[in-house]
Amino acid sequence: MDRSEEMRGQSIGRLLWTFSLPTIVGMLVNSLYNVIDRIFVGRGIGAIAIAATTVAFPIMILLMAVSLLIGVGATALISIRLGEQKKDEAEKVAGNAMGMLILLPAILAIIFLLFTEPILIAFGASKAVLPYAKDFMQIIMLGSVFGSVSMGMNNFIRAEGNPKMAMYTQLLGAVINVALNYVFIFIYGWGMRGSALATIIAQLVSAIWVLGYFFTGKSLIKIRLKNLKPAWPVLTSIMAIGFAPFAMQTASSIQQLILNKTLMVYGGDMALSAVGIMMSISTLLFMPVLGLSQGAQPIIGFNYGARQYGRVKETWKKAVWAGTCIALVGYLAIRIWPTPLVELFSNGDTALTVMTTHAMMIFFAVLPVIGFQVISSTYFQAVGKARQSAVLSLSRQVLFFIPLLLVLPHFWGIDGVWRTAPIADLLSVILTTIFIFSEMRKLEPGWTDCTDCN
Repeated sequence: MDRSEEMRGQSIGRLLWTFSLPTIVGMLVNSLYNVIDRIFVGRGIGAIAIAATTVAFPIMILLMAVSLLIGVGATALISIRLGEQKKDEAEKVAGNAMGMLILLPAILAIIFLLFTEPILIAFGASKAVLPYAKDFMQIIMLGSVFGSVSMGMNNFIRAEGNPKMAMYTQLLGAVINVALNYVFIFIYGWGMRGSALATIIAQLVSAIWVLGYFFTGKSLIKIRLKNLKPAWPVLTSIMAIGFAPFAMQTASSIQQLILNKTLMVYGGDMALSAVGIMMSISTLLFMPVLGLSQGAQPIIGFNYGARQYGRVKETWKKAVWAGTCIALVGYLAIRIWPTPLVELFSNGDTALTVMTTHAMMIFFAVLPVIGFQVISSTYFQAVGKARQSAVLSLSRQVLFFIPLLLVLPHFWGIDGVWRTAPIADLLSVILTTIFIFSEMRKLEPGWTDCTDCN
């Protein structure tokens, strides 16, 4: 059975397992090496270095946003075009996307390198934190194209029905990053520069691996030189669909910027370090859910393109249940072992451990509902409904989190910062419920797609 026939006829449970398991493993490995990076930084350099990575985090989110703008948008279109049996159009999408994955991060890198210190100060770097953040981010930006290509084009591999190869890309980068972080920090003593150098070397190797897959004849779709020429209708379609995750990540960057500024007012550098630790743990918990959603996306997109709406609905339901179970496991881990988790990073700093443990118990109070929200938002990306996806993706950060963050600390101080997250999560789930159940009613037997009606 070829890949197209598998997408049309294989059981949804088996398909979801086949596509999601490699993606979840890859995402877990990716999140694990980010966590290990921060453990190495915390133990090898100190708490001030964790604060520096917290300042750098929103800038790195912006780089990810660009990759998602092109990568996710192109992935959804490739899945739909393959479902419609339009391979040439899928290849045109892939070629145009590759060009943009190189151009856009290169532009951002030039801007950052010209204005490094003002940008880092704007993102919350104190005088003590600034040198560490500068050492780290200058090297990261020099290698930003490698990360964009490896992340963005790895999605194409998943879209054409080869999730195992996409997983190998992530495993390769993860192993290299962890190994080099240890060598550069603990053996050579290169500090923040060593951590950044380890990251971009890993991304370079991953990018070479992905390009090799497409240029050595292993792929279903091919990257052809003629398709690298920009076709504006294709690019606008890619960016329209990719706008939702792009906007979500951009909003997340703005959210993190405001969060950093607020933390400096109410908690100082220690609060920045606490959030850095929580973001690492959050990444480890969130990435499996994101991996599940990315595994479900090509199944939903392909069957939507093939007008098999019953399979679309079944995929969403099963993905939501699985995502909720994953989030529940993460929630229980935080509740049972909060202090040991924090002490992996704090390296004996009692004050930092106490602050972070207290903050975590509040910040992740409604974590189990995240699975439903993420999967449902991804559904709208997968079927090319950019407006709905954009609203849901932005709801938590823009509609709820940022306004709450600007208000609650005035009443509760630093606890107001921690309470912002669970309240925003609950409100975004309510909005998502309204959107997704309205959509699911449309997928009843006899319904036909009406793109203009969306």
